Amino acid sequence: MEPKSKLSGPDRAAVFLMSLGEEAAAEVLRHMGPKEVQSVGTAMASLTNVSKSDVAQVIDDFVATVDEQTALGMGSDDYIRNVLTWALGKDKADGVIDRILLGRNSKGLESLKWMDPRAVAEVIRLEHPQIIAIVLSYLDPDHAAAVLSFLPERTQPDILMRIATLDGVQPSALQELDEILERQFAGNMNVKSSSVGGVKSAATILNFMDSSKEGSILDKVRDVDESLSQKIQDLMFVFANLADLDDRSIQSLLRELSTDSLVMALKGADETVKDRIFKNMSKRAGEMLQDDLEAKGPVRLSEVEAAQKEILGIARRMAESGEIVLGNKGSEQMV
Repeated sequence: MEPKSKLSGPDRAAVFLMSLGEEAAAEVLRHMGPKEVQSVGTAMASLTNVSKSDVAQVIDDFVATVDEQTALGMGSDDYIRNVLTWALGKDKADGVIDRILLGRNSKGLESLKWMDPRAVAEVIRLEHPQIIAIVLSYLDPDHAAAVLSFLPERTQPDILMRIATLDGVQPSALQELDEILERQFAGNMNVKSSSVGGVKSAATILNFMDSSKEGSILDKVRDVDESLSQKIQDLMFVFANLADLDDRSIQSLLRELSTDSLVMALKGADETVKDRIFKNMSKRAGEMLQDDLEAKGPVRLSEVEAAQKEILGIARRMAESGEIVLGNKGSEQMV
């Protein structure tokens, strides 16, 4: 069922939770993962001027979903899938659904998701690289990238290659790893026990690394396995891929960018990206941007790369919330 409310998934979830009262909302949040808590919590903190009609519509939509798509003891899987998709958006909901419907109790690994990246790195840094690869594959990509950056540089390419070539984990091995971690940490979520890792996972993690480290790691992977390196690079979403976005997505992205960041990023962009940006601006705005670019003068490459990474981070967050669609070579979705 399509929701009638025009609010985004996290905003709808925030409105619904805030209408429940503190105790009930806290009980719901207890059963959510760190990324979902952060997403909904941010929405709760930023909600302003929500009308009574919006609140009523969100609650009506929820009640209608309950009435039409579930019954006690019947269709519970479809109910969970539809409600979570409605509340969190499809991209975020898919991972949660997998953990709930396909997973098993796995407290140790899940507890790492709530930890600071540096702390996670300290926990796993002395483990075998294959163990580290499995752990990073279970973390959200931006979290995994931060953890990887705190691990010794000499081991980073090897770990990324192991992530890229990882093809599932035997339940017995996963259980043993989980039990080892559980001796140190506690948690209460479920996690999927297969289909972790892979080239796309490695590419997504690398996307979140700093540009200097990203290039260094990929170069070292290329020295060992040129074919694997190319597969990872093909699945990465880089600044040049912004030219592949549709007009509506580019326009939505531009509304979220500061002029300073855009000017700095475009100083190092190819003409295809620049043309797509200018095409989606008004004539006056385009002229002003062109003047800013010409007035900027020479800039350091590190500053350009930092600005491009910032814009890519904003683009990924918008893609996660369903505001834009990111595409890569071959038109395969990459978020």
